[in-house]
Amino acid sequence: MKVKVVLPIISSIFNEEVNKEFEFYASADTEISVENLDFGPASIESQYDEALAVPNFLEKAIAAEKEGYDAVICNCFGDPGVRPAREIIDIPVIGPGEAAMLLATSLAHTYSIVTVLPNVVPMIKDLSKLTGLDEKLASVRYVCIPVLEVNDKERLLQGLFEQSLQAIKEDGAHSIILGCTGFLGMATDLQEKLLQNGYDVPVLDPAFAAIKMVETFVAMNLKQSRLTYMSPPSKERNLSMVIQKGD
Repeated sequence: MKVKVVLPIISSIFNEEVNKEFEFYASADTEISVENLDFGPASIESQYDEALAVPNFLEKAIAAEKEGYDAVICNCFGDPGVRPAREIIDIPVIGPGEAAMLLATSLAHTYSIVTVLPNVVPMIKDLSKLTGLDEKLASVRYVCIPVLEVNDKERLLQGLFEQSLQAIKEDGAHSIILGCTGFLGMATDLQEKLLQNGYDVPVLDPAFAAIKMVETFVAMNLKQSRLTYMSPPSKERNLSMVIQKGD
């Protein structure tokens, strides 16, 4: 199967590592293609950034279907554009945030999310509500490291550990979700560090969750329901850049 992974940002600093991670996570017969936006934000750390990312992501999703891809992943924890993309294409569209939350609630009674900055906390809480899993969300914490600075792995791991420990001890979290797809390679180390400190809890990498969910959907010949994600009504849409499926 062929999966298009769209990083909904114009910055390419994560591309090489993202490609390696997804190829490692994916099954041997899954072909991964990683792509950035042509226009939009350098990173997503606010609702404004998220809104700017959606138009070109929709174009990329439409193009992926036309090019014969079997599924699309929006590689951002906030899942920008995932739901509107489901309305306009007929292949599965998956967001890492939703995928990780669904898996976490299968493994534990509660989950906490540790993300980058306080700016995105309301966005993540909204996503939890939209996914229908808000009652199991123990907390959303943050490490105070901007997305474009998460390459300092030692600093990042320490911040994730401290916030995860507080989420478990103070908030009642039984599992931890990494709340940024830029936290590449951190899940295993964080899970081991928590275990060494007496807490045997699952730590979920959202990108890993997304690719495995995509592979499952494609293997089962499943996609989004047209009763939930209905095709948009035909009408004039006067946009500066027209986003439409086309023929």
